[in-house]
Amino acid sequence: MLDLLFQRRSIRKYKDVKVEKEKVEQLVQAALLAPSARSVYSQRFIVIDDKDLLNRLSKAREQGSSFLKDAPLAIVVLGDSSVIDVWTEDATISATMIQLVAESLGLGSCWIQIRNRQHSSSKTSEEYIQDILEIPSEIRVQCIIAIGYPGEEKPPRSQKDLNYDRVFYNAYRN
Repeated sequence: MLDLLFQRRSIRKYKDVKVEKEKVEQLVQAALLAPSARSVYSQRFIVIDDKDLLNRLSKAREQGSSFLKDAPLAIVVLGDSSVIDVWTEDATISATMIQLVAESLGLGSCWIQIRNRQHSSSKTSEEYIQDILEIPSEIRVQCIIAIGYPGEEKPPRSQKDLNYDRVFYNAYRN
């Protein structure tokens, strides 16, 4: 598992190759298998492979989401805020599972933060996506995971990239 974590990098360039149905199903299974607080399972998911929708969603943020237009697949990760207050944690765990399984399948991925981001001065990224995808207001948008076959190579991380100065034992000490 650590090898997979060292290998996984954020990929923002994708080959123009459709992700196979079997791999999409495995990504969905990973999302659904993610743990949830008190087993409430507040997470919801919208799988997007329509090029027009991907293009429209690539404009969700003022910056940092334009690469989505070139991805063959995205999963919008949502949480039902009406069932539990930790929907964002549940959604984040699912998003992480999606990214790790994507890496294990030879796919690249990149998280696009939506919650607490702006589409424009008058509309949040979340509102923009809720409008496009007809998502009710109690269903909150955490992020979009762009997915596809990598169109760029990034070297894996190594032990020297690990900053152990961020780790403390038994108490926080400077």
